[in-house]
Amino acid sequence: MTRINLLDWRSERRALRRREFAVFMGLALVLAAATVLAATGFTERAIDEQNARNDYLKREIAEADRKIKEIEDLERVKKSLISRMRVIEQLQASRTATVHFFDELVTTLPEGVNLISVKQAGEKVTIEGLAESNGRVSTYMKNLDESPWFTDPRLVVIKTDPGNARGRKSSFTLEVSNLTRAQTDADAGAGGP
Repeated sequence: MTRINLLDWRSERRALRRREFAVFMGLALVLAAATVLAATGFTERAIDEQNARNDYLKREIAEADRKIKEIEDLERVKKSLISRMRVIEQLQASRTATVHFFDELVTTLPEGVNLISVKQAGEKVTIEGLAESNGRVSTYMKNLDESPWFTDPRLVVIKTDPGNARGRKSSFTLEVSNLTRAQTDADAGAGGP
């Protein structure tokens, strides 16, 4: 049987173009959907990777903060230990300084002078005693001034007791600066870190 096409060739061509257009539109739609899905997947993967990096950085920052706090605690302990060491050094230095102090008091004491009391307040030392004469007190002051452990002797009071039957004894009070304490403080400060 023979087929005869009674349709207009133009309408057939239009129908063919419509089908081609529908196919291309379908393909474009599928391609656009695939592109959107790929872009969404890529974006989600990039976000997940960045979140993983952020979590890693947060963990590292927390670890660094912990180490910084530990270092600060160690610095406080170090300062405490250094201050304790300085106190111990000062005590060690002052232990020998006390021996030197009393040794120098005895070494500078001239014959005919007796000490009654010795009081120290800071670097000032107050010495009370009895002397056979005012000249002996003067000699004692001169000896103290020449001593490497004392400086600036000052006579505060000198009294002569006329009622003393054995002779004229003078009671005196001297003030002198003790260089021992200043030297041990300087030595302890110089030896510290």
